Amino acid sequence: MTAADDLLRRIETEPRLAGLLVWPGDFDIARRDPVEELRVPCGWPLTPVAGDGSGGSYFLCGDPGGPRPVLYADSEGGATLVAADLVEAVTLIAAYPYWQDLGRGHSAEELAAEIVDDDPDFPQARGELLALLGVEPPAPEEALALLRASAARTVPDFLPIARHEEGDSFYEATYEPLF
Repeated sequence: MTAADDLLRRIETEPRLAGLLVWPGDFDIARRDPVEELRVPCGWPLTPVAGDGSGGSYFLCGDPGGPRPVLYADSEGGATLVAADLVEAVTLIAAYPYWQDLGRGHSAEELAAEIVDDDPDFPQARGELLALLGVEPPAPEEALALLRASAARTVPDFLPIARHEEGDSFYEATYEPLF
């Protein structure tokens, strides 16, 4: 069993960990039903592992036992590889639940301050989540570098393609890179 398998099993069996990943992480294992069926050009299978509040989905790419990068596909037709594996992805999500805005150039300090303005319990919940995971959060610059390195691998092999039905015919639509 891999570290990713162990982590997923922990999330599935530890309600407090799963709850903290829902908030502040916006990574909900109860939302495993993607908005649409997707495939990736490299042909690797996609396994949905979680969703977020805006309708996006997180997928493990590939077969169990091999390398399984994590793909995020939003509900608006954008997608990116988030991390090299589930452990890296969950660490990023726990440390920087605003990872999407971080990837678009916003500062971690500014984004964290916005969350604290809305919910003053954020630092405590984030700290508890990181402690339960037993991880040290990477510095914002390191997290951004890891995210950008993963995102750079999205095109062409991991940019999802959705199949749509329109009347009696089908067509395919390719997602756009998030970054």
